[in-house]
Amino acid sequence: MKVAVVGCGAMGSVYAGRLSTAGHDVLVVDRWVDHVNAIATSGLRISGPDGEQVASIRAFSAIPDEVVDLVILAVKASDVPAAAASLGSLMGDDTVVLTIQNGLGSADEVARHVGADRLAVGIASGFGASLVAPGQVNHNAMRAMRFGAYGDLSFAVVDRVAEAWRTAGFDALAVDDIAAMQWEKLICNVAFSAPCALTGLTVGEVLDHDEMGPVSRAAAIEAWEMAKARGIAIAVDDPVAFVRDFGARMPAAKPSALLDHEAGRVSEIALINGAIPREAAKVGRLAPVNATLVALVRTREAGFGVRPGS
Repeated sequence: MKVAVVGCGAMGSVYAGRLSTAGHDVLVVDRWVDHVNAIATSGLRISGPDGEQVASIRAFSAIPDEVVDLVILAVKASDVPAAAASLGSLMGDDTVVLTIQNGLGSADEVARHVGADRLAVGIASGFGASLVAPGQVNHNAMRAMRFGAYGDLSFAVVDRVAEAWRTAGFDALAVDDIAAMQWEKLICNVAFSAPCALTGLTVGEVLDHDEMGPVSRAAAIEAWEMAKARGIAIAVDDPVAFVRDFGARMPAAKPSALLDHEAGRVSEIALINGAIPREAAKVGRLAPVNATLVALVRTREAGFGVRPGS
C-alpha cells in the first residue's frame, strides 16, 4: 500500500516507521524542518520494547504532488482544518483518509474537506510515544489500533486499511461502532490528560496519588456517565477498573497534554476533558469535574506562547 503520513510527530513517526519497515511505500509530511531533513538524510529511527529499527522514508515539509492509497492524518487537533484542506494533491478517486486525533470532534472537520464517504476514524489506545531528537522516536508499548467508517465507507475497505497496519505489527482491527471506541478511549484520556498536565505526574503516579487519584477517577466516572446519557454503546461496566487497567499498562507514560506543557505548548485539552461538558450540554447536564480541570489547564496555558503543532 502507498501511504502518506501527514503530521509526523511522535505518534505519526511510529505509524510511518513501522508501516515502512513492513514493506509499505511510505512518505511523511511535517512542518518541523529539522525532523524532515533528518528522516530524508538518515532515515527514521524507531525504538521501543521490541528493539530498534531504522526506516528509509521519503520526507517532505509540504504536501507533494503524489497520489497515494491511504492518507493518515496524524496532526494535532488544532492543525486539522489547515491540514485537511491541503490534502488535494495526495487524493485519487480511491484514496482513503484515516484521521487519528485525541478527543472528539476532529473527524467532523476532516469530513468537510475530504468527504465523509472516504473517511475512516482511527483510535490509538494503550501506547504512547515521544520524539527523542529529529529523526528519532521512542514508543513505550504497542497496544490496540481500532478503525471505523465515519460515513458510508464500506467495512471491507476499512478492514483492508486495518490489514495494512497488522502487517506492521499493530494490534489493528476494523470495528462497526467507532463512536463507542472513541468514548472508551476518552474515558481513559480524561482521567490522565488534565491531571498529568497540571501536576507533571506520569500516568502511573496519578493512579494512586492521594490528591490527584480521586480527581482522576472522578473525571473518568463523569465521562462514563455522559457516554451512557448520550446513548453510546460503550462496553465498560466499571470506569474506575477500566481506567486503572489502562494506566497499569503504561505507568511511565506522559499524556500528550503533559508533553505539550513541558514544551510550552497549548494542549488539546479542549477536545479531551473539554469534550465532556460539551457532550453533557447536549442532554441538559453539567460535567463540573472535567469543566474545572479544563479551566485550570487553560489558565496555566494562558502564559504559553507556542500553539499546538508549532
